[in-house]
Amino acid sequence: MADPGGERIRVRPMMVEDLPAVIEIDRQSFAIPWPARSFRFELQENPVGRLLVAVPAEGQGMETVLGYIGLWDLVDEGHISTLAVHPDYRRQGIGESLLKEGLVALARTGMQRASLEVRASNQAAQALYAKFGFSLYGRRRGYYQDNGEDALIMTLTDLTPYSSEGTETEREPRHKSG
Repeated sequence: MADPGGERIRVRPMMVEDLPAVIEIDRQSFAIPWPARSFRFELQENPVGRLLVAVPAEGQGMETVLGYIGLWDLVDEGHISTLAVHPDYRRQGIGESLLKEGLVALARTGMQRASLEVRASNQAAQALYAKFGFSLYGRRRGYYQDNGEDALIMTLTDLTPYSSEGTETEREPRHKSG
């Protein structure tokens, strides 16, 4: 997967400087994007929350944010609050890398399982989560405000395999034109 610059990605904690890019990715990815204040709260005030971003590994100066994931540590269960990849970099494994690094981060803080909600119609996301061992746990009827669509609750019941994983993910991003 060669990018014109031959860059590889890494996953790192989000910084305040990443907010504009993350907010733009969110706006392009979801019918009802999070308000900027929600990302700022998650980043600076939420004691159980954390955000990670995928960026080119060899970034110089301001790094391009390729995608992000939001995590919450809730007693012994981690929750994936959000996950998105910039439209120009989708289907290159960046979402997979973010999810893996998120699960590693949750396992390292003592979380034993993970959960998330996903639109019933989002087959691509469901397939990604199933690849990591998430299974259908339940349904929240009418969860999404924009169209009343149901959310599927998916859970991963054992984070133990992620507790000894490495934390640097490398993958070459490609920018898709058009």
